[in-house]
Amino acid sequence: MAMPQGSRIDGVHHIAVMAGNIKTHIAFFSEVLGCELKALFFMHGVPGAYHAFLEMNENCYFSIVETPQAKDIPIELGKTHSGNGALSSAPGTMQHIAFRAADEANLIGMRDRIREHGVNVFGPIDHGFCKSIYFAGPDQLTLEISTQVTELDSRAWIDPEVVGLAGISAEELARYVHPAPSPDKGGAVAQPAYDPAKPHMIYPDAVYQQMLVVPDEVISAASRYTDPPVKITA
Repeated sequence: MAMPQGSRIDGVHHIAVMAGNIKTHIAFFSEVLGCELKALFFMHGVPGAYHAFLEMNENCYFSIVETPQAKDIPIELGKTHSGNGALSSAPGTMQHIAFRAADEANLIGMRDRIREHGVNVFGPIDHGFCKSIYFAGPDQLTLEISTQVTELDSRAWIDPEVVGLAGISAEELARYVHPAPSPDKGGAVAQPAYDPAKPHMIYPDAVYQQMLVVPDEVISAASRYTDPPVKITA
C-alpha cells in the first residue's frame, strides 16, 4: 500500500562509515563493489578529517570518513561491531548494511565480482520478499546485497507475536503501518525547546544550547561549503 502523501524521506542519500584508513575503504568499494569515487576532500568544518563519496547511483552514495583519532579506537565485537548479521552490537551502532541489486542475475553477478577479488561471500539466501548474499568489508564491516523478489506486504510480514514482544499496541501498530501525513508547512515550524527525553547530537552543552536558539538562516549562512576543492577550467 502506498505511503501517505506529504513530507517524508524518500531514500538514502548516503551512508557514512568511519575508516581506520580511508584508502583501504575506497579501494574495496570501488574495485570490489564497482562504486565510482566521486569525491574526496577535507571534511567540512572538521580539521584533519577526510570525507569520500562513492556513487551507487546518481541519487545514492556510500560515504567514508577518516578522522585522525579513528585508527586508535579499538574494534570490539558486541560493542562497536556485530561481526555478522546474526550477532549483537551496542544500541545505536550499525549492525549491518544491505546494498541493493536490481535483480537476481545482478545479485549473482555481484557474488562473482566479490569472489574474483578474493573475498568470501555466502548465499543467496531466500528471505521470501528478497534474496541476499553476505560478506565482510574493511574494518570488519558486516555487508549484504539484496534484491527484491516480491512486494513487501505488511499484512503478511508483520508477525503478531513479535509485535507483542516489542510492546507495540494495536493502536500504535496502526499508526506505524499508516503514518499520519505531514502537509508541507514551508519551513514555518520553529525549533522546539530543549527536551532531554528527545534524541540529541553530542556537542558541549553550552555550545549546543546556543545552537538551539540561533536562527536557522544564521546557521545556514555560517556553514556554507559550496566551493569544490578543485576548480574545473574546461
